[in-house]
Amino acid sequence: MLAKDKIFREYDIRGVVDSDFDEEFARELGRAFGAKAHATFERAPGTGVRIAVGRDCRVSGEKLAAALMAGLQDAGVAVVDCGMGPTPQLYHAVFSRALDGGIQVTGSHNPADQNGFKMMIGRTTLSGTAIQDLRERIATHRAGGFIPTAGPEPEQFDARAPYIADLVERSRPEMGQRKLKVVVDAGNGVGGLVGPEVLRALGCEVLELYTEPDGTFPNHHPDPTELENIVELRRKVVEEGADLGIGYDGDADRIGVIDQKGEPIYGDMLLLIYGRHLVKHVEHPTIIGDVKCSEVVFRELEKAGAKPVMAKTGHSLIKAKLKELDAELAGEMSGHVFFVHRYYGFDDAIHATARLVEILSHTEGSVSDLLADVPPVFSTPELRFDCPDEVKFRVVETAQKSFPEFEVNTLDGARITFPYGWGLVRASNTQAALVMRFEADSADRLSEYRSLVEDRVASIRDQLL
Repeated sequence: MLAKDKIFREYDIRGVVDSDFDEEFARELGRAFGAKAHATFERAPGTGVRIAVGRDCRVSGEKLAAALMAGLQDAGVAVVDCGMGPTPQLYHAVFSRALDGGIQVTGSHNPADQNGFKMMIGRTTLSGTAIQDLRERIATHRAGGFIPTAGPEPEQFDARAPYIADLVERSRPEMGQRKLKVVVDAGNGVGGLVGPEVLRALGCEVLELYTEPDGTFPNHHPDPTELENIVELRRKVVEEGADLGIGYDGDADRIGVIDQKGEPIYGDMLLLIYGRHLVKHVEHPTIIGDVKCSEVVFRELEKAGAKPVMAKTGHSLIKAKLKELDAELAGEMSGHVFFVHRYYGFDDAIHATARLVEILSHTEGSVSDLLADVPPVFSTPELRFDCPDEVKFRVVETAQKSFPEFEVNTLDGARITFPYGWGLVRASNTQAALVMRFEADSADRLSEYRSLVEDRVASIRDQLL
């Protein structure tokens, strides 16, 4: 089938399987990616470009991965089949084996009927124009511009065992004496294949929720940043008297954290915990937070001795910023965490889990105690509002000009500075939605700012529809 252009997004390719794209497209993508990889490394097809392929547990994943690998072989690529596992497991295979790139077949935290492709060439995650280049290559190949060059049969590689071993080897020497009790909810995603095993190897007592991979996600949606998806995790932490609750999204590149009281620790506050610990080991580290992070986080990181930088949201954009600024750590409100310090710099929720239990194992208090001195603010989690792909960016562009009475930061969407807080509206690059977040010094002001922005943006959206 002819794939829909809307699947080519800013950070990856994704859509509804058999509606937006199918196996035929996956094979075409493999051919285009193989051609792009050969062009990047200035090598002729069939001369040893090695590309890893992995997949999450979605029902469509196996057939899409098979078609993708067939397309890569058509392009003369030597395929390394990493099988089913987390997206960071695929990244780890590329980095640790010095492969030429990788593609993970994953729908991440999107609904079960969707799937997609996260891609890297060398150690660079593709985004923006690089993804559009693949779209153009596919069109050229369809018009007769592709000459097959048969690659070798795929190498079968057990990526999980060395990934787990490396994570444990990096963190075990850093563990303190305290034995932690941790509840892990993998949401029936692939994080359940790795997370509990790593934690047990680090000496934790682990209680498991939905750690058996099931691509229909029968228990709850695999997105731990949404409150409705962590109800059971929060309850289990309190019931069991656990020190910590950990949730993973569908492909385990995003983490959600629950404290001992069953309360969520948002991604920006998690970044602050990591950053405060990092400054004890690295002098004045550059730490990146995305545009959705609290103003308090940037202030507290600076107070701790770090150099905080605000950046655009998006895992591929953050990784590029890490390289540009030679930063040691980055985090997003959505739960992507990137450690360059003692790691490879890609987003990895399993590694982020290990780093958090490292920190907590050296304390006598609770995880919430690590944030006890943070000035109190009232804030919302990420809020998502349905908005068609064809108008969402225009809504945001209009919103950037629709608050003349306030200062508006247009780095990524519209971040509006109010006298006692801020609000953000931006277009999601992964869903047909607008993303908003708000913060203020009181509950009343939070409600006031939220209503102001939501009403104005809703009016803009309705006018454009």
